[in-house]
Amino acid sequence: MSENANPYDATHITVLEGWEAVRQRPGMYVGSTGERGLHQAVFEVVGRAVNEVLAGRASSVDVTLTPDGGVRVADDGQGVPVEVTEDVDGATDLEALLTRVYAGAEPADRNTAAVGLVGIGPSITNALSSRLTAEVRRDGARWIQEYARGVAAAPPTAVGAASGSGTTITFRPDSDIFETVECSFAVLAERFRELAFLNRGLAISLTDARPPGEPRSVRFLGGTRDFVAFLDASARTPVHPDVIAFAWEGLRMAGTAEVAMRWSTSHEEQLRSFANSRPTPGGGTHMLGFRDGVAGAVHAYARKRQLLTATHPGLSADRVCEGLTAVVSVKLDHPSFEGATRGVLGNAAVRTCFDETVRERLGSWLEGHPEQAAAVVDRLTRDAGRS
Repeated sequence: MSENANPYDATHITVLEGWEAVRQRPGMYVGSTGERGLHQAVFEVVGRAVNEVLAGRASSVDVTLTPDGGVRVADDGQGVPVEVTEDVDGATDLEALLTRVYAGAEPADRNTAAVGLVGIGPSITNALSSRLTAEVRRDGARWIQEYARGVAAAPPTAVGAASGSGTTITFRPDSDIFETVECSFAVLAERFRELAFLNRGLAISLTDARPPGEPRSVRFLGGTRDFVAFLDASARTPVHPDVIAFAWEGLRMAGTAEVAMRWSTSHEEQLRSFANSRPTPGGGTHMLGFRDGVAGAVHAYARKRQLLTATHPGLSADRVCEGLTAVVSVKLDHPSFEGATRGVLGNAAVRTCFDETVRERLGSWLEGHPEQAAAVVDRLTRDAGRS
């Protein structure tokens, strides 16, 4: 077949920009057009509000599932600027936030939380919503801007005085895009609970106003100790009363870390790991270092206190982690993930840092709590023939 029969030139190339590209290929931006993608669209908006709190510009985030099928995300921060600036090519910061689609995720460091899997921002949600309303309360004035399928109806408009400050984004996912537009209260609650536990001082409320009658509402606030207690709350009997927890900053890994743990009578380990608040179901260097450090500390303590027989082969990491409930969280300036799903942390320096610090801190705790330490070692050595 000759090249002239089926010519291929510039007329065959379609260039999609901004919201057009997102609506044409939504799966590239939120992962799917099913329930997972729908929740990702929610997380893109919630992520901005959460990071306002972590940056010290706000104190809480309130998420509401509205009766008409929409989602409202509000924070009490300073309010997104509505003035035109040169930094965003003549658009307001609000318009840039809601319309600019960037190639790749937003910058992330130890002071930001990765709420969803992508982290591109609210512009993705705007493009995939049949309508979106942004309300900004700033400098005593209240501003409103309306969008339809990613396109602004008009510039931000002042509509009166405002009490307090903050930003509220209300959107309705587009049923032409998503297979379902009904968010799962349970799925959102699970992720918001994680975020609150992993970021002490972060308060997130979730209200479901869709069912008839009184709306159901939950508020999440806590820390990693609370996370372990929550995971242990059902069908796990603790071996020792205290939840062991400690945090540190590691210069070599350029970040901070926090772990909490407690052993139970269960034969199954329950380990949850996170990097920059993102779940890492495949583990990675933080989990490898944690397991090495826990095994090293317990084994050394048991040998020192002569709690192991002379013929005991020693305690492996698998044995030591049996019945252990633990939350392992690291927040890095430059996290590196393996694979497209970012489910495995790859920073090499993290493993050594975790191994050394967990070994030292857990060893000190065992020395300072001999009765609880003896209960842990007894639990792990009860079957003398097991390694």
